[in-house]
Amino acid sequence: MKVLIALSAVLCVVLAKDQPRKAIVYLQGTSGVTGNVTISQSSCTEPVFIEINVVGLTPGKHGFHIHEKGDLTDGCASTGGHYNPDKVSHGAPNDQVRHVGDLGNIAADENGIAKTSYSDTVVSLYGARSVLGRAIVIHAEVDDLGKTNHPDSLKTGNAGGRVACGVIGIL
Repeated sequence: MKVLIALSAVLCVVLAKDQPRKAIVYLQGTSGVTGNVTISQSSCTEPVFIEINVVGLTPGKHGFHIHEKGDLTDGCASTGGHYNPDKVSHGAPNDQVRHVGDLGNIAADENGIAKTSYSDTVVSLYGARSVLGRAIVIHAEVDDLGKTNHPDSLKTGNAGGRVACGVIGIL
C-alpha cells in the first residue's frame, strides 16, 4: 500500500502540475438539516482543508464521512458505504488504519449549528483516489471511531442513520 501511495504522489506532481483545487458540497436532508462543506487543497502533496457549516442538527456529535458514491437518486441511502479504497477497518481521522472517508464527528451546539474547520492528510482532490464526485454524509449519531464492541464499529462507526448528504463538486 505504501508503494501505491508513493506512486500516486509522484504521478500527482507530474500530471496535476500543482494547480490548487477547491470543492463544494451542498448538504440537504429530509429533517431540515442543511449546510455546506468546502474542501480545498493547494497542491497534490499538501493536506486538504475542510470547512463545515451545518444547521438543523440535534445538539451533540454526529458522524461525518465521505461515502463512495455521489448518487442521490434515493437520497442519502444511495451514497453507498464509506469511501474505503484500501479495504481496511473503520477508524478515527488520526488513526494509522482508517477509511479515506473516515472524518470522525462534527459537534452541533445547543442551537443545532456545527461550524468547524480542520486539515486532513488522507483525503485528496487529486488522482485516482480523489473524492471529487463522491458524497459527504452526516449521520444521526456519534461515530464511535471503531473503538467499541458494537458489530458495526469497525465498518461504520455505528453512527446511525443518515440525516444529510451532498455530492462533492468542483468549485
